[in-house]
Amino acid sequence: MLANPATKYIPFKPFERDFSERTWPSKRITHPPIWMSTDLRDGNQSLIEPMSVERKLEFFDMLIRIGLKEIEVGFPSASQTDFDFVRKLVDEKRIPEDVTIIALTQARPELIERTVEAAAGAKKAMIHLYNACAPAFRKIVFNMSKEEVMQVAVDGTKTVMACMAKHPETDWYYEYSPEVFSTTEPEFALQVCNAVTEAWNPSPQKKIVFNLPATIEATTPNMYADQIEFMHTRLNRRDSIVLSLHPHNDRGTAVAAAELGLMAGADRIEGCLFGNGERTGNVDLVTLALNLYTQGIHPGLDFSDIDEVRRTVEHCNQLPVHPRHPYVGDLVFTAFSGSHQDAIKKGFAVQKPDAVWEVPYLPIDPADLGRSYDAVIRVNSQSGKGGVSYLLEQEQGLALPRRLQIEFSRAIQRVTDETGREVSARDVYGIFEREYLSLHSPFKLIKHRITGDPDAGEGKQFSIEVELEINGERQVLTGEGDGAISAFVNSLGVPLRVVDYHEHAIGAGTETKAACYVEARIADAPTGFGVGVDRDIVTASFRAVLSGLNRYVAQYGTSQLSGALDKTAA
Repeated sequence: MLANPATKYIPFKPFERDFSERTWPSKRITHPPIWMSTDLRDGNQSLIEPMSVERKLEFFDMLIRIGLKEIEVGFPSASQTDFDFVRKLVDEKRIPEDVTIIALTQARPELIERTVEAAAGAKKAMIHLYNACAPAFRKIVFNMSKEEVMQVAVDGTKTVMACMAKHPETDWYYEYSPEVFSTTEPEFALQVCNAVTEAWNPSPQKKIVFNLPATIEATTPNMYADQIEFMHTRLNRRDSIVLSLHPHNDRGTAVAAAELGLMAGADRIEGCLFGNGERTGNVDLVTLALNLYTQGIHPGLDFSDIDEVRRTVEHCNQLPVHPRHPYVGDLVFTAFSGSHQDAIKKGFAVQKPDAVWEVPYLPIDPADLGRSYDAVIRVNSQSGKGGVSYLLEQEQGLALPRRLQIEFSRAIQRVTDETGREVSARDVYGIFEREYLSLHSPFKLIKHRITGDPDAGEGKQFSIEVELEINGERQVLTGEGDGAISAFVNSLGVPLRVVDYHEHAIGAGTETKAACYVEARIADAPTGFGVGVDRDIVTASFRAVLSGLNRYVAQYGTSQLSGALDKTAA
């Protein structure tokens, strides 16, 4: 690092003179913005491995369930995969009538035409056109004057109108972004947007969207808010405009910039779930939405099963969500410190179900997000009861997944509460063994035989014949699936769905064993874990499934499994 960074970096100054007419600092956010998810476009293009069509469909369906009404579905002119995906949504009528799909395009006629073709036939579709307006881009990237940049925006807008006119069956909307607005002279951004307004001729009944992106976050959130209020108070025909924000997170302040931008007059926010996106990411729509929720404002989006949302996003993006990520990370509702645990316990003791939420250290009730209170109190050295996970890994080689650490801490907590003493490494493993490894009723694995056929139909690539002891009687079961575990689960005939899976080796050389951890949802109970250890990894995974199933029976009984058990026995 330079001793004097001022010789290389200068502070960004959006206005020539101080913007003294700001009113946003005294404003409050009183209602949610219009939300637009760009996960399938901006988020997808930033992935190491872009989503397949199957993953995109899974993500799209989840966004619908959450309640998104505006979804940017791709960049059809840039990729045949994106074009085909948008056509698939339209041709297979996968888009609800109240949802607007959005397709991004650059301002070249042939790309605009291709983009409109991709979305044509949808009930409601928006074309999102952009061109870079910032000085560095005008000078370095495009070698254009301000007049030439403005003409690109106007000509592109007129081309969009002409292409839309060829497809009157679709209710068309238009969005324009002066790209890199964050480092564009506000006066010039205003000129470009007003010129686009003149070309498009919006109305209060059919508004145009002006999206003002912090394409590169260049300054503090308050200055971005000044830029937004400058536009908000000066745009021509403001009553015919939806003013939109698209904050990136280069400085780590995208959430703050978005919230201050709303206070400054914006109506709409574009972002991604959990902040995926180029470089340091787009603004996180989940954090923004739940920040509103903690202030008593329903965001209009449903995160009542936030763990399921996280699992889907992690699967589709193939990127993990950080354990400290606001609201959703595995550890964000977990207290390790003894003083924190004490305050939380006392808070829960006096908290009434219908009262204002006042539990210390917890800004939101985890139950509102479908999360368990069991994750709130964890036992480790900070609480004076030993580092449970550390002991298991150091002494037994068992590296528990985070959510299993949380689940297992309940068993340790029961023992420490009952005995009032410190638990040793031997105690910890003994409790773990009883809880997960020594349960063999009603299901006990005897042996299995698996065959694979890669040419078999979907869901039938693997066949299994498994011998189990069920309620003391030996039974031979068969099943098929697209993997060994799915074939095994299908053979059991019980309502079990594997939602997460982890494995690792224990030891080395000829003494190596495999440890498998399966998180499963059985019937309508909360998810729970099973653990299996064996020299053979497939056998270990089967033991893990049966461990979870036997733990479910021990806790809930067999009432919801009786039909399956009867069928199995028959």
